[in-house]
Amino acid sequence: MAPTLYRGTRPGAEGRARDWAEIQERMLVPLYETVYDRLEVGPYTRLLGLDCGTGLALLLAARRGADVTGCDTDETRLAVARERLLPDPARCSREPVPRLLPGTPRDHALGGGFTVITALDPAAPAAGLEPALSAAAAGAAPGTTVVLAGWGPPERCATSRVLRMAARLAEPRGPRLHDIRLSGRDDLEDLARSAGLRPDGSGRVSCPFGYSDLKSAVRGLVSTGVFDAAIDATDRQQVDKEIAEALHPYRRPGGTIRMENVFRYLIARV
Repeated sequence: MAPTLYRGTRPGAEGRARDWAEIQERMLVPLYETVYDRLEVGPYTRLLGLDCGTGLALLLAARRGADVTGCDTDETRLAVARERLLPDPARCSREPVPRLLPGTPRDHALGGGFTVITALDPAAPAAGLEPALSAAAAGAAPGTTVVLAGWGPPERCATSRVLRMAARLAEPRGPRLHDIRLSGRDDLEDLARSAGLRPDGSGRVSCPFGYSDLKSAVRGLVSTGVFDAAIDATDRQQVDKEIAEALHPYRRPGGTIRMENVFRYLIARV
């Protein structure tokens, strides 16, 4: 029987934001770096990150010299991003200072001038991203680069087994798999076109998910938000048990867990 990793209700939003920042988000660094290398993100880049979360992707771009702005509807994740990105005025001054804004581009007068717009969280619901993309594109200059990321083919993503379990537990209220961008061949292209963008290239990146133990794996996966509907439909203890069982094939002799995944990114133009 799988161990009970949590009892009662799921941890608070702040704890989940920390789990995302400290456990899960780092798994996506190969994706972020590959995209930035391909786009030559650097001192002349003005980057807008949609669903920027706890800000790791923005931090990596800022370290390359980019002027970064991030939007997210999750205030608890934004709070962590501010800790990471905003300088302490008493100790240092970072120029340009990143902007971290609650909500979506529709909620702010961002103005033009962004050279790159990114949406790199593969777990973000596609239905919520489309209007944000449309709003960002409406204020951007023709030819501005937009990058979307999603899961690769299910047969190339070990984590797809766990995501299928989340969808099953959440029925009928939960997201279907394509709503969390477990990408079919044309999912990202369809999303880009629906937002008024023109697809202009794509690529794939290997992003293994590695965890020190089962408890860390469950905390990291739950922090993505993909399991929220499943938790609401059942309870946290049941979801933890199901995740632990789904992870069993990926446990190694020392107790670590590793799942091989491929992510896909799409480059589009305004």
